[in-house]
Amino acid sequence: MNAFEPQRQDSLKRRWQERRQQLGGGGGAITPPSSHLIRNPNGASLHSFPALLDDDLVSTMVPPVTVVLEGRSICQRISLQKHASYQSLAKALRQMFVDGSDVGAVNDKDLDLSNAVPGHVIAYEDMENDLLLAGDLNWKDFVRVAKRIRILPAKGNSRRGRRGA
Repeated sequence: MNAFEPQRQDSLKRRWQERRQQLGGGGGAITPPSSHLIRNPNGASLHSFPALLDDDLVSTMVPPVTVVLEGRSICQRISLQKHASYQSLAKALRQMFVDGSDVGAVNDKDLDLSNAVPGHVIAYEDMENDLLLAGDLNWKDFVRVAKRIRILPAKGNSRRGRRGA
């Protein structure tokens, strides 16, 4: 886990609380249920961060990830939270990296990560810089941990160049 993660969460909590107060108006601020109150040593209640699941917080604050197509010098960025599934991501990657005339060659129902970019494999780097095959995790976990998508050429026969030998 990153050493700055608790500070980042605290910062997100403060910004969320400030936003809630702005939306609630001056004296009529929205208050969380009493089960979410924290009491200081004097017994006075302090409002705490409402009981949002970590999934809710992460899904609203996920930054775009870099998409790298091996062999190209220019990268793209994509917001994973704008997609609902791997199929939606595959369609976006196909539109980014495959000719527009070829987009209709594969039916949307048949489109997945294995055929999104023909001749390539879709992998991702997680927070620990491990390179993993995309599609192995459920979608929400993938969105949470992916920091870079790498599109790598599929390995063919390694002896292809030695036919005459």
